[in-house]
Amino acid sequence: MISVEGVSKRYGTITAVDRASFTVSRGEVVGFLGPNGAGKTTTMRMLTGTLQPDEGTIRFDGTPISEDLTAAKARVGYLPEANPLYDDMLVCEFLEYVARLRGMDPAAARTAIGRAVEETGLEEVFFRPIGEISKGFRQRAGMAGAILHEPEILVLDEPTEGLDPNQRVEIRKLMSSLGSERTVILSTHVMQEVEATCDRLLIISRGAITADGTVGELMDAARGVSRYTVEAAGEGVAEALRGLPGVSDHAVESVDGRVRVRLEAATDHELRPEIFRLATERDWVLWELRRERATLEQVFRELTMAGRDGLADGETGDQGPGAEGTEAGGEEGGT
Repeated sequence: MISVEGVSKRYGTITAVDRASFTVSRGEVVGFLGPNGAGKTTTMRMLTGTLQPDEGTIRFDGTPISEDLTAAKARVGYLPEANPLYDDMLVCEFLEYVARLRGMDPAAARTAIGRAVEETGLEEVFFRPIGEISKGFRQRAGMAGAILHEPEILVLDEPTEGLDPNQRVEIRKLMSSLGSERTVILSTHVMQEVEATCDRLLIISRGAITADGTVGELMDAARGVSRYTVEAAGEGVAEALRGLPGVSDHAVESVDGRVRVRLEAATDHELRPEIFRLATERDWVLWELRRERATLEQVFRELTMAGRDGLADGETGDQGPGAEGTEAGGEEGGT
């Protein structure tokens, strides 16, 4: 459905996005991960048509969006990170305002607002001022505005930023519900959110896509160090284990008369068969043998930390001259 082909965006001497290419299939929920300044927000703005690439092409169903930006924008709902709402408006007034911006007649607006309010769970705050509702309900109001025109594609930039744990869970459930009928691209720093919500991940670093796959695929392909915990009783346990080929580091402690050894070794060097062999040959009593699988956070750090010194500090590389809230606020209320 979405095809991004060699897309680049520069702000002066800073390359915010560097020849990015990826696809998103219809109905997928794709997590977009990267450190601050990596190019996430710039890429999302280009996907929504609010920012034009310097190079490359973005296509919806094979058609370049540059051929008809108005039609392309009508297919996308966008919740920017800043979520530009108007505190002095009632929630109902905000949604009516968005409906007018979308060119809906009053009857169509009433129908669309009723559907969006029900889908996002805004009934209890519908007649309250936005300035008096919680951050969780503010995010729901922003999402309601983003889906008001029934878009096929939903682009959510850091939708749970600043929420407490309970609010995160509720918004996560809402995102899963919204994604059941739409193609969703979700930017976040919260790894649990990605694992719970997304079908596939894109990792961007220094403007380039460095990984593309499911959570399982990325963790299985993780390079670097694997960690093992071995707890055993017997003679010479620690000495024998730290002498295994491929072991790069170790730590030893005593536990109830047994020895617990934590080992580090290259990921492509599997130690468990060797440890079992030693235990059998030396008549150890083996209480525990566990290899710790790489976490998504470890994979993320591995794929994004290399060469970070060459990137501009903070969000400069990602945002460019236009501040997040300023641009979003001027683009149809961020919808």
